[in-house]
Amino acid sequence: QVQFVESGGGLVQPGGSLRLSCAASRSGKSIYAMGWYRQAPGKQREFVAGRTSGGTTSYADSVKGRFTISRDNAVNTVYLQMNSLKPEDTAVYYCNARDIANWGAYGGFWGRGTQVTVSS
Repeated sequence: QVQFVESGGGLVQPGGSLRLSCAASRSGKSIYAMGWYRQAPGKQREFVAGRTSGGTTSYADSVKGRFTISRDNAVNTVYLQMNSLKPEDTAVYYCNARDIANWGAYGGFWGRGTQVTVSS
């Protein structure tokens, strides 16, 4: 089991920035990959960005060049810096932790989610 502490969501105007953070903990075993998914109302949950403990990153095409994922392995915390936000980025963002970086598949452990709203 993995415990999460997510923070950083909120309301921002189009073109603005937000930074999400997620601290994960699991006793007895390290966490290989951490990432973010999002789910907008009426839509399926989709992959946003992920990063392994070795530094390999993956991004959805819709966020490339605007979002940056980073990770502090020492404290199992992953960050998502979101710039140039658009209204279509509005969603609940979920932190995810897993042992295999197969981001195209749902799996692993999930945080409770944090709301991001992009609106003027």
